[in-house]
Amino acid sequence: MSEAAEPPPQRIERLERELRLARNELDEFTRAVSHDLRAPLRHLGAYTQILREDLPEPQLAQALPHLDRISEAARLMGQQIDGLMRLAQCGQAPIQPEPVDVGALAQAVYTDLRRQSGPDADEGPDARAIAWQVAPDIPPLLADAALMREALAQLLANALKFTRPRAQARISLTGHQELGQCVLNLADNGVGFNPAYHARLFQPFSRLHSAKAFEGLGLGLAISRKIIERHGGEIEASREPDGGCRVSVRLPLA
Repeated sequence: MSEAAEPPPQRIERLERELRLARNELDEFTRAVSHDLRAPLRHLGAYTQILREDLPEPQLAQALPHLDRISEAARLMGQQIDGLMRLAQCGQAPIQPEPVDVGALAQAVYTDLRRQSGPDADEGPDARAIAWQVAPDIPPLLADAALMREALAQLLANALKFTRPRAQARISLTGHQELGQCVLNLADNGVGFNPAYHARLFQPFSRLHSAKAFEGLGLGLAISRKIIERHGGEIEASREPDGGCRVSVRLPLA
């Protein structure tokens, strides 16, 4: 029987069965990747430590730079595995849509991120000067609150990170209705990005700045895109006139 001639109830049942199988296969794949990649990393760490303890002093002094590089590479790969698992989880987590006050959620996320920056993040001689604004008239979204919090956390963390070189950082979140959707705009006056690499912005592990200048794995925008697209939305980034960045998100209205 062709797909076109298949009765609708049977077709729906078949598609649901195929979706369950695909999800199960993805679960098994991510678990296998996580386990199989972590085992060699543990071995690297163990043997590196053995060499540090067993090598006599003259040889140890010569080997230390190489051992440090091995340890750093293993640490980075461990973080990348964690990041891939997080990305996979965002793509598989069940969505429970509900009305979400984006302005209040963004304010809570911003407060948490600043608190994580340390006890002197907002006061003291080394405090950063940040002008943070949330528009009071952002329309409510129909979204999964936990996943939306994750997406906002990734986007705001990027804005805070890439505005660090500015004497006065400016970060703002606005929103309005357009064609039955809510359009969110998160703008900053940070270092921005080279337009030539625009196509790479939302790819996993895509870093447009050196690791020495800015920490991170290059997964924040990829995770945000995964969450936004799972809600049937769209996400885009553009340069601001002052060299900063504007991330625009379209999502269903509540």
